[in-house]
Amino acid sequence: MRKKIAVLPGDGIGPEVIREAIKVCNTIGDKFKHTFIFEEGIVGAASIFKNGDPYPEETHNLCVNSDSVLFGAIGLPEFDNNPSAKVRPEQGLLKMRKKLGLFANIRPTFTFDSLVVNSPLKKSKIDGTDLIFVRELTGGIYFGKRGRKNNGESAFDTCEYDRDEIIRLAKKGFEIADKRKKKLCCVDKANVLETSRLWRETIQTMEKDYPSIEVSYELVDAVAMRLIQSPKNYDVLITENLFGDILTDEASVISGSMGLMPSASIGEVNSLYEPIHGSFPEATAKNIANPLATILSAAMMLEMSFNLKVESDLIKKSVEKSIREGFVTKDLSSFHVFFSTSEVGDKICDYIKSS
Repeated sequence: MRKKIAVLPGDGIGPEVIREAIKVCNTIGDKFKHTFIFEEGIVGAASIFKNGDPYPEETHNLCVNSDSVLFGAIGLPEFDNNPSAKVRPEQGLLKMRKKLGLFANIRPTFTFDSLVVNSPLKKSKIDGTDLIFVRELTGGIYFGKRGRKNNGESAFDTCEYDRDEIIRLAKKGFEIADKRKKKLCCVDKANVLETSRLWRETIQTMEKDYPSIEVSYELVDAVAMRLIQSPKNYDVLITENLFGDILTDEASVISGSMGLMPSASIGEVNSLYEPIHGSFPEATAKNIANPLATILSAAMMLEMSFNLKVESDLIKKSVEKSIREGFVTKDLSSFHVFFSTSEVGDKICDYIKSS
């Protein structure tokens, strides 16, 4: 197999963790006789500094002419701490999602036996958790009308959804649930919000097309509580953009580290894979960042975009072995022994080669 992959390292630790994911993909390619061609594009703060645009047209063209996109991280403190900044790295992320049509964010949450102790939650509550959020990604309040009025003393952000946007996202959720435990939870705020009532109404009309799926409806504030109390009760959850953004970060606590969880953003044609963590600028160029979420994101890419399940599973098993044997970065180490970003990547490659 021969595939072209657009690589967008982004900001902060993005380039470092992406480097390890590429290393792992190339090791897989050597073992299974695949050719992965990586071509780098500029995005985020790095792109703003160069040309004033966080997602330039040349990067977009690279993405649409590739078989998939592997993305690092975005954002720097000088933008976070400047509310008046007219151009922000995160605008590039929203622009990229919209232009590539990446309407569904698929974010798994699971646990590793050897890392359950790292979670602030009780082992009995979280051990064995295996759930997936399917978050709508190109609509809602992040893309609605916004502005200031009354001489800047008032501000507004508008949340709007079309039924078609909800249907295409829900279809992804139903399809994923059908391959798992056949349980789907629609997360909304239908007791208050009109958009949520449209979400619930639309999902209810779709239930008849998926008779084998057990569908439930829960308010977002209740889910925020139950994710901590009893996450093992959930399988697949679908929700709108803002709710999904918040709940998926909350769910990352279950695993014990945001540095472990991968994600996929998919559309009808294009797909992008990225770790859920941020750019962690304090760790930039120190070779201490945890690369596992990015490596697992590459594994998702191999399975979901290229249908290379055997290869994807080998990466996952190698990551699990690395964690089990304590070959991890400082953030995951329970002892005084830990390893650098590049050493962890090398070790996972060694596991793959010897399997």
